[in-house]
Amino acid sequence: MARVKHRPAGPCSVGDAVEALGASWKGEVLWFLEGGPKRFMELRRLIPAISPKVLTQALRALERDGLLSRVQHAEIPPRVEYSLTALGRSAGPVLQVIAEWWKKHGEAVRSSAARGRDRG
Repeated sequence: MARVKHRPAGPCSVGDAVEALGASWKGEVLWFLEGGPKRFMELRRLIPAISPKVLTQALRALERDGLLSRVQHAEIPPRVEYSLTALGRSAGPVLQVIAEWWKKHGEAVRSSAARGRDRG
């Protein structure tokens, strides 16, 4: 994705980090790869709400950005596994903090959003 032009450049790059780690199901993929290498269908079972197309896009983006590696084994039938790179593993603590924040505040966010929908 292109960088949003109105976002200031500089040391506060939260938007860039969110784009790299959280956009379009990337965070969930990274979260489940923390447990070790997974095949495509394993990830589909772990994240049932994701479509195959969106999962493919997320996997390609994470591979492009150096957060995961894709290994195709020379077998019949072919087997492809996805695993975190060292860079991808370094995101684990960040994802843990986000998950803990959501456990603590997620209900308040959902309640506020529901009230906003009710007013609009």
